[in-house]
Amino acid sequence: MNSNNSVRIVKVDNKRLLNDFVEFSYFLYKKDKAWVPPLKNDYKKYVLGEGNYLNQSGPNERIIAFRDKEVVGRLLVGINEHLNEKKNMKEGYLSLFECIDDKDVSNKMFEYAEKWLRDRGMNKIKGPLSLPGGDDNRGLLLDNFTDPTLIMNIYNKQYYPDLFTEYGFGKYLDVYAYKSNSDNENIDRYKEIVPLAMERYKFNLKAIDLKNIAHEMRDVKIIIEKAMPSEWVDFIPPNDEEMKLIAKQLIPYADPDLIYIARNEFNEPVGFNIAIPDYNEVLTKMKGKLFPFGLFKFLYYKNKIRSLRFFVLFVIPEYQKKGVSSAIYWHVYKSAVKKGYKFVEGSTIWEYNTSMIIDIEKYGGERYKTYRIYIKDI
Repeated sequence: MNSNNSVRIVKVDNKRLLNDFVEFSYFLYKKDKAWVPPLKNDYKKYVLGEGNYLNQSGPNERIIAFRDKEVVGRLLVGINEHLNEKKNMKEGYLSLFECIDDKDVSNKMFEYAEKWLRDRGMNKIKGPLSLPGGDDNRGLLLDNFTDPTLIMNIYNKQYYPDLFTEYGFGKYLDVYAYKSNSDNENIDRYKEIVPLAMERYKFNLKAIDLKNIAHEMRDVKIIIEKAMPSEWVDFIPPNDEEMKLIAKQLIPYADPDLIYIARNEFNEPVGFNIAIPDYNEVLTKMKGKLFPFGLFKFLYYKNKIRSLRFFVLFVIPEYQKKGVSSAIYWHVYKSAVKKGYKFVEGSTIWEYNTSMIIDIEKYGGERYKTYRIYIKDI
């Protein structure tokens, strides 16, 4: 669709425009069954950077595209100054992109974002990306627009990739989602291997202690700092403030039986994972509203969740290929089966993370969704 009607770009700088920015998603996807409406108040806080590292990481700006008085697009453009400094880059990012099927609209927004970044000395634009400090809403979905969207994962219109490529964006990297069911025979065979590995290499696993979350997050931070490869240009280990934000995000959703920390014989942390129930199964019932009946729906349906999303797994180099990841997968699997979960999604896994891809496929995971991150010189 193309139109000659003029498109104007407006910076979001008041409550009315912020509401327009937030409400546009609900309008755009009102007929899309695979899109899960977040709770509006929580989503508004997320957009403003409350509970993530958006505002601490560097400058950012939210914009809306209008045609006459109608909202027809929106995005957030920003700079992660901490990442740029650590990786010696001059890159900006796009996030929260939404648009009608009209390249005139998307082009106007991309042009604005490019100029905004060039004015601040950047030479590349990349996205869509998670807001800094997050592990959600990364890339554009390229395939499988029918299966449910799990918690904190992206769903978008099928025409979005064309809007990016027609403007001149190219592929940067793909990230993947894998699926597995509770009757997975591949992982079941690890019930004999895992105890042997734990005994041989002298490590143990314990479910996360949410009552002692500060100590647990310190151990998680140590693991990430040791385990994150320096060549991962899109990531740096989180600082103390980011770890506090991660903990704050995690606690409301966490099921401690699905999150494990591995420690060696000296009680030093060597690996951990994060997996959480798919609260999208509940949010779907609530239609983005907590009141008047949403709270009752939440309390009723939260114990009926049957899917979970496996977010993160890190093992320090000295304990890789020693069964730590297998032990974590096995313990999460056992807990999931015991608690009645039927479906597991592992996401989003960057295409360069070949070791995790090999592990997941070895455990019987099946790749079922692909998301693409785009890049463009500016």
